Amino acid sequence: MKNILTTVLLSALGATAMAQQDAQYSQYMFNGVYINPAYAGYREELNLHSFYRNQWTGIKGAPKSASLAVDAIANEGNVGLAFQLASDKLGPQNTLAGYASYAYRLKVSSSDPSARLAFGLGVGVVQNTIDGNLFEPIDGYDGRIPVGIERSILPDARTGVFFSNDRWYAGFSVDNLIAQYMAKKSREIVFFPVQKPHYYLTAGMMVPLSEQVQLKPSFLLKDDRGGPTSLDVNAFVLLADRVWLGGSYRTAVRLYDKSYLQRELSKRNAIVGMVEFFATPQLRLGYAYDQATGSLSGTSGGTHEISVGFYIKPKKVRMMSQRYF
Repeated sequence: MKNILTTVLLSALGATAMAQQDAQYSQYMFNGVYINPAYAGYREELNLHSFYRNQWTGIKGAPKSASLAVDAIANEGNVGLAFQLASDKLGPQNTLAGYASYAYRLKVSSSDPSARLAFGLGVGVVQNTIDGNLFEPIDGYDGRIPVGIERSILPDARTGVFFSNDRWYAGFSVDNLIAQYMAKKSREIVFFPVQKPHYYLTAGMMVPLSEQVQLKPSFLLKDDRGGPTSLDVNAFVLLADRVWLGGSYRTAVRLYDKSYLQRELSKRNAIVGMVEFFATPQLRLGYAYDQATGSLSGTSGGTHEISVGFYIKPKKVRMMSQRYF
C-alpha cells in the first residue's frame, strides 16, 4: 500500500487528457443543488446546508471533501437563488470552488399547483492547487512533480433542468462547461488533470405505506464520458415525519460503448447506510457510512459523511411533498 496515492496522482499528472472526478457525496438526495443548479429554491424557504466527507479512512492522502450551500426563493417563488462553496482534497492536490446559481421556476399545471419545471444556470470560479512538497517520489527526482506550490484559477459554469410535484421529481444537469477549455490554454495544465463535464440524471418519488411510514426510492446516473458510468440506487423510509432510514448501492454500469476503457476495470461497488433526523423543525442532521465491496474493502476503514441542514422560517409542508426532504 506504500505510496498508493502518490502513484495515482503521478499517473494523473502525466496524462492530461484524463478526466477529473467531481467530489462525491452520498447524501446528495437531501439537497440537489450540489449536482443541479435548477434545484435552487426547491424547498421554497431559506435553506443552509453543509457536508463533510472523509473517504477511505486508513489510507494516507485519501479524499476529504466539504461543502456549504445556501438557497432561497425570490419573485414569489418563480426564481431560485443559491450560492455554494466546496473543497476537495486528495493527497497534495486541493480544489476550491465557488458557484452562484439562478433557477427560473415555471408553473406547468393549472390543476397541480405543486408542479414546477425549473431551468438553472450556475457560474463560478475553480482554483486547483498542488503542493509538490507533499509528494514522496519512489525513484528520487521526477520532473513531473512541481517544485513548491502551483495554482490554477479558472472560470466555470454548470446548467440543469429540474421537474417536481408533490409525488415525484426528475432532473438532468451538466457541470465543468468552461473550465476544461480554459485549462487547455493555461501553462498549468501540465500539473492538473483536465476537468471534464459530468452529466447527472436523477429521479425519485414518494410512496405512502401508512400514516406514519413513507417510502422514497430514487436513483442517480453519473457519467463523464471518460470513465465508467456510475449508478446509485437508493431507498429510504420516512418514519413519523421525523426520521429517515435507508441506504444506497453504488456500482458501474455500461450504458454505451466505451471501448477505450480497460476491460478488466473493477466496478468499484459500494454499499451505503444512512440516517437523517430532524433534531428540531428547523435543524436536520445526517450521517452516512460507505463500505467498498471491491479491492479497497480489505485496506480501507470505509467512508464517513455527515450533513447539517438548517431552515429559516420553515412552512408546514404537505406530507407527500419532496420539499420536506
